[in-house]
Amino acid sequence: MEIEILSPSSDIFKGSAKQVNLPGTSGSFEILENHAAIISTLTQGVVSIVDDKGEKHSFPINGGVVEQSNHKVIVLAD
Repeated sequence: MEIEILSPSSDIFKGSAKQVNLPGTSGSFEILENHAAIISTLTQGVVSIVDDKGEKHSFPINGGVVEQSNHKVIVLAD
């Protein structure tokens, strides 16, 4: 799946991923390939990505929103 992490000042990450872990306001959750469509608010925490090569990437955020549909994840982060 494709993922983009965007902030008001810059594009933080853009690429392919096998797994995304997110700090949801109701608790942490994970998005995998073929996940059902979802929109959720995010709280302060870390967005963790495992890319297609198995490498891990972590990005701290102060909150935001995530949308997943059609094999694409978009994180709008504060």
